[in-house]
Amino acid sequence: MKKTLAVIIVFVIISGIVGILLINKSNREEKLKKVEIQTSVPVYTAKVIEEKVVDTLSLVGTTAPFSEVIVSAETAGRVVGLYFDVGSGVGKGKMLVKLDDEVKRATLDNAEANYEKAKKDLDRFELLLETKSITEVQYEAAKLTYKQTEAALKIAQRQLRDSKIICPLSGVVTSKNIELGSYLNTGNPVATIVNIDRLKVKVFVPEIEAFKLSEGDAVELKTEVYPGKTFTGKITTINAKADEAHTYLVEITINNSKNYPLRAGLFARVSFKTLESLSAVVVPRTALIGSIKDAKVFVVDNNIARIRKITVGSEFGDRMEVVEGLNVGETVVTNGQVNLRDSVAVTITQ
Repeated sequence: MKKTLAVIIVFVIISGIVGILLINKSNREEKLKKVEIQTSVPVYTAKVIEEKVVDTLSLVGTTAPFSEVIVSAETAGRVVGLYFDVGSGVGKGKMLVKLDDEVKRATLDNAEANYEKAKKDLDRFELLLETKSITEVQYEAAKLTYKQTEAALKIAQRQLRDSKIICPLSGVVTSKNIELGSYLNTGNPVATIVNIDRLKVKVFVPEIEAFKLSEGDAVELKTEVYPGKTFTGKITTINAKADEAHTYLVEITINNSKNYPLRAGLFARVSFKTLESLSAVVVPRTALIGSIKDAKVFVVDNNIARIRKITVGSEFGDRMEVVEGLNVGETVVTNGQVNLRDSVAVTITQ
């Protein structure tokens, strides 16, 4: 009886132990299943596509004269004639200032006389040299004197000519630095003249957009001076060097309208027409991880997410242009990146 009871107790104990082991095994298997499920991260994805996008770029620039010249005195003298004023229109070749030229005329007369004498002496010495009546040294001295008088004559002619200050271009006088009776030294500024038959518009363009522009591209401009009026122009220069803000100076040339005349120094709203419609490779903005300058995405291939560095361009609403790093048709993760690491299995939810 006692033996039977002992056997039953032992059986019960062994059954309990076996039951506990089975339960533990089942728990372990359940945990393993959960681990397996958790290693596959659920994510939302989207395809990389190429589409037509509208890239509007509108910036404020400043109008400037197409040509601007500071006219300076090229010889010294007192102003005896003044033939312009601020705001007056002047033509190329017009005399702006006349300086006292009495001394310069006398200098020219003296230079001409010396030149004529030296020229006759040289002609005579050439004949004497042929007959061996003078030495080679005497002839070379006469030749040197002739060249010196010739140079002095050219200087005197130039100084007399410079006593009349001539306008170098057609335009409008914007500043006057002298008055009648003033004494000018060589290099003193006389006036500033600008040509506004055409105008330059200077605008600073961010580096990403600047590399999409080309010389000759058409632009449209508007000013508050003429509401509703649109001016057209072309890009003439794109600076090769950016400033500290990573913007490039772009110069645009427009013809000044007679019906709607513009002046230098105005603000102008510039719209770059060539950027309005273009084809671009784009991904949803939510696919990006990291900063714009160090952009990355998770690319899904055979249900494995792999991180990849990309270069992004412009932003179009909720999409970003991909300049480099992705191909059309690839799949990128748009939601769920927070739980991802490189080379982790994923389950595509959508």
